[in-house]
Amino acid sequence: MARAGGAGSDSTLAVLSRVGYFRGVPAAELARLARRCQVRTLRKGESAFEAGMPCTGLFVIASGAVELRQASPRGREQVLHAEGPGATLGEAPLFDGGGYLASAVAVNSARLVVVPRAEVLGLCRRHPSVALALLESMARRLRRFAALAEDLALRNVTERLARHLEAAAEGSVVELALTQEQLASRLGTVRELVARALTYLERQGLIERRRSMIMIRDARRLAALARGEADDVT
Repeated sequence: MARAGGAGSDSTLAVLSRVGYFRGVPAAELARLARRCQVRTLRKGESAFEAGMPCTGLFVIASGAVELRQASPRGREQVLHAEGPGATLGEAPLFDGGGYLASAVAVNSARLVVVPRAEVLGLCRRHPSVALALLESMARRLRRFAALAEDLALRNVTERLARHLEAAAEGSVVELALTQEQLASRLGTVRELVARALTYLERQGLIERRRSMIMIRDARRLAALARGEADDVT
């Protein structure tokens, strides 16, 4: 179960100071804001909030990693994005008064600072730069969601996997930190189809699997596949 505690310590102030939204807020005002925040700690798999829950505030990740997920009635999950220290979650419902758009689940143990909704809205009224920074962040997220929707609608699983591998590669090596089940959630599919796509890429000579690593053997063809330009994908 998630645990909440009071805030206002120097460590909470340091977390808020690293958030781009608050860079123009005077130091004394930011210190007062820190005292009004709460700190929540999550174990792996615990939720900071669930989709549809009333918005209580803005969440700032102080440590750990959190995934934003949506689930179907049958339990199939889609990971919308994953965030680490310094990132913020839950901006959109701050303004429309609706519930959270997705569930925020800790990938590992995480510590979050919760800035109350009323405090964020007050900052936006007093400091237009805060409101503009929030709008800029939401616009970037909207573009990412549009790209995700395009992937799900227009690319098959093998193409989506190729795009993921190309983006995750360091040189010609991809370190697989995700299980096939987790990778399937990122790609909007199921584990069996991810396994089939990996086998296909290996048989075509595009990759070679070595335990938790994938070696890219044909970067040009993998890139073409990621762009949806290959005609022989099954």
